Amino acid sequence: MTGSLNPTALARLLGSWQSGALPAYRELADVVRLLVMDGRIPLDVALPSERSLAQTLGLSRTTVTAAYASLREQGFLTAGQGSRGRTCIPHRSFPVTMRGLAAPEGLLDLAYASLPAAGEVVHRAFADALTELPALLPGFGYDAVGVSALRQAIADKYTDEGIPTTARQILVTSGAQHALNIVLKTIAGKQDKVLVEHPSYPNALDAIRAAGCRPLPVALPAAGTTPAWDIDSMVAVMNQQRPAMAYLVPDFHNPTGRIMSGLQRRRLARAADSTGTVLVVDETLRGLNLDGVEVPPMAAFSPAVVSIGSLSKSHWAGLRTGWIRADEELINHLVITRTTMDLGGPVVEQLAAARLVSAYSEPLDSRLAELRHNRDALMELLAEHLPDWEVERPQGGLTVWCRLPSPGSTALTVLAPDFGVRLAAGPRFGVGGAFEHYMRVPYTLPPAQLEVAVRALRAAQDKLDASPQLRRSLKAGRQAAVA
Repeated sequence: MTGSLNPTALARLLGSWQSGALPAYRELADVVRLLVMDGRIPLDVALPSERSLAQTLGLSRTTVTAAYASLREQGFLTAGQGSRGRTCIPHRSFPVTMRGLAAPEGLLDLAYASLPAAGEVVHRAFADALTELPALLPGFGYDAVGVSALRQAIADKYTDEGIPTTARQILVTSGAQHALNIVLKTIAGKQDKVLVEHPSYPNALDAIRAAGCRPLPVALPAAGTTPAWDIDSMVAVMNQQRPAMAYLVPDFHNPTGRIMSGLQRRRLARAADSTGTVLVVDETLRGLNLDGVEVPPMAAFSPAVVSIGSLSKSHWAGLRTGWIRADEELINHLVITRTTMDLGGPVVEQLAAARLVSAYSEPLDSRLAELRHNRDALMELLAEHLPDWEVERPQGGLTVWCRLPSPGSTALTVLAPDFGVRLAAGPRFGVGGAFEHYMRVPYTLPPAQLEVAVRALRAAQDKLDASPQLRRSLKAGRQAAVA
């Protein structure tokens, strides 16, 4: 998205941002950074000129100049021409002084829950793909459905899991997010209602809003509660609101790491069939089963289920390869929608992905063992250094969902880069500013780096606890951003 933000609009987003707890330029930069990270100010948008914003906020131009300079230094604002830099997200590590902490140079990024490539396996798959490429070179290279070898490999994978599937039921996409956008554009029109778990995957919530749909959040029960999903409430919402679709992550839910039981899946599938709600199930994390829980895929309980999958979490996000499994008629409609967005994915990546899907479990044994070790290390570190945080033990996936002793998630997110850590605030996972009491912490880093990160969180928490006025200021800025 490109464009510009006028000073009046930015002032409205800032709300009551100035508390006096920090220098004015620092408070201004912190709240603008929060708005960018939280998606309230879009990327690639030009901020108001220093002069116009200073006049609107009643500040000196020097204060605004210093705030913009801080944002540029941290990578949240481009240099631009004059003072009209554009918003951005830093794509590199930059030096940060960690007070009292022994840390490597640069930020530890806990805002993303992703793993490096399963190195040798991915490399070998691409090498093999290049040997198969010549056979496809006489063709045009456009294929909106996907390379046949990959579609068949994905179909075979579902069949092996007890869900008979043909290649005609598979559409290959450029990742799971691309798949969700195709599904939304096909199934849910503007102002249609979409049931979502609460909390949920933030990029999915963004896609639902961008499609002009209205998310209907249904809260997950508190940690430790049985059952782990409130199916009664979900069924009631379906019966009363008749949403066009439901977006769910039943397999090692992001961010909680929970897995939905077979009985819950059966009830939900029956309710969706009776109300005409299309169940769209994100299975991106299904392969990251740390505790060996055996539950059939959601599609086992209804042929109407639409399944989204990807290799991003299990193998490597750089593959940008995902898929949709649905009945053949819907796949045909999805292909038509897809051609309005792009004409197909890159061929070599699909050939490599076909190799990886066919030998799906090859890198997972060692990868799962590493993730179990990381998870256990993170749980121990949080218990030692942040004992007031209530931590939900995940059964799989990549993240731990933590309840904070007070509503300070946004404030911690703003403070954490000063201590060498980048975070995603709890409200990113909700609707309407919810989850200030929560923080998602990935265990994708090795234990030594997790220890540095947790110590940094402890230091940021101590600073926040010592400055209630700072907490109030940041909370006010957050509320204004949500309004």
